[in-house]
Amino acid sequence: MCSRYALNCAPIDLMSRFDLTAAPRAPLPIPEIRPTDAAPVKGRKDFLLRKRFGIPSPRDGKPLINARSETLTEKPTFRRLLTNRVLVPATAYFEWRKDGKLRHRNTIAPGQGDPEPSGEVALFAFAALTDGEFFTIITCAPAASIAAVHDRMPVVLPREAEEAWLSDLPFDAVADLLRPYEGAITAVEDAPAPPPRGDLFGD
Repeated sequence: MCSRYALNCAPIDLMSRFDLTAAPRAPLPIPEIRPTDAAPVKGRKDFLLRKRFGIPSPRDGKPLINARSETLTEKPTFRRLLTNRVLVPATAYFEWRKDGKLRHRNTIAPGQGDPEPSGEVALFAFAALTDGEFFTIITCAPAASIAAVHDRMPVVLPREAEEAWLSDLPFDAVADLLRPYEGAITAVEDAPAPPPRGDLFGD
């Protein structure tokens, strides 16, 4: 799943990466984007739109932040949106690895991480759907290198596949793009918090 992600870049980085003619209105960088936050998304036009993260569930209104790639055509909420395809720019996403009762946060990004060691911003794009006001990020099985962290991952599109995803091609023609990322991908786990000092507890 993907419940939080980062867009740690300057407006000029987004403009260059996605061939935009206008700077995004959202203040950048954004260290952490959470459900219901407004964030930039890229549609077919040459500028970014601001949409809220999580399409409200028709059942209870809770934000549907993720949609499983395997069942998109089966779920009425998402089936009607299969031609409303967008890209969600990001520089990393966060996932929590369970270890008993503990949860360890991992920062995950294609390549060598966020940012690249060369100093360049490692911008990439999730495959997503929008209802016009909100968006949901599509998930799939994890890449082998991060399967130990979580059993799902957001669909990270190869750069050469982004144009097809945004096109007016029928969904059947682009459905096979919704697969685990095949390039290098890095997960960096936060160091565990140090144990409390004994003298604070009278040991």
